[in-house]
Amino acid sequence: MAEAMLAVIGGSGLYGIDGLEEARWQEVDTPWGAPSDAVLTGRFEGRPIAFLPRHGRGHVHAPTDIPYRANIDALKRLGATHVVSLSACGSFREEMAPGDFVLVDQFIDRTVNREKSFFSSGCVAHVSMAHPVCDVLAVLAAQAARQAGVTVHEGGTYLAMEGPQFSSLAESRMYRESWGADVIGMTNMPEAKLAREAELHYATVAMVTDYDSWHPDHGAVDIKVIGQVLRANGDHARTTVANLARLLPRAGACKAGCDHALDHAIMTAPERRDPALLARLDAVAGRVLR
Repeated sequence: MAEAMLAVIGGSGLYGIDGLEEARWQEVDTPWGAPSDAVLTGRFEGRPIAFLPRHGRGHVHAPTDIPYRANIDALKRLGATHVVSLSACGSFREEMAPGDFVLVDQFIDRTVNREKSFFSSGCVAHVSMAHPVCDVLAVLAAQAARQAGVTVHEGGTYLAMEGPQFSSLAESRMYRESWGADVIGMTNMPEAKLAREAELHYATVAMVTDYDSWHPDHGAVDIKVIGQVLRANGDHARTTVANLARLLPRAGACKAGCDHALDHAIMTAPERRDPALLARLDAVAGRVLR
């Protein structure tokens, strides 16, 4: 059984990992283009780990333009088995306050301008997204965040919006009151879908920075205030990552079956599959296509 390898996709305000040994920024070529940035790889207390800044160092990629497929492919190509997404988000719940972390377990995808699958005509596949995160990894991430001194909420629905603008008041109220979303962000879709297609264990740590625009005492998202909370969250996020690296088992079967998501997903008959597309799928789906 392959050694577990943790990969971290860092969102706004998080651009590295403390205490990384043998650290180096590694360029990775993928059939889907270049990832958001080079990948920081190394070992943490003897364990392999990788870090990818989702927006690139210096925050150069807008949410819509992030090369999601290249990012997931690059991490899988480097040997990652577990991916934790650290993302800033707005909150629709009073109790999910700025500075809190939410371990998301469901998504509503409202993005419209992004490539959402590695598969297409020539090799069609359908994976289940009924339970889009790895329960085992999410529990460990929650434990790691609590050890870091963070207030943690286990479970919550993340609404992924296209952006880059924040929500209108009407949208914020609809997402909160009619749709039952708990937090809102711009980057975890299609990331979660692609991680499932790549058979990666995936969990989201949504770091609350604001109350979106629904809250009567806040009214509008203040980017200056968000920046202040991001800096505080960044310290907690780095400690959470270190704790999670220690907690992650070195190997073990996934009770949720994340690492076998493609077992019955590919629909196209072998003789009708597009060789060019199969070549692009070598890292994410090689297990079932070889």
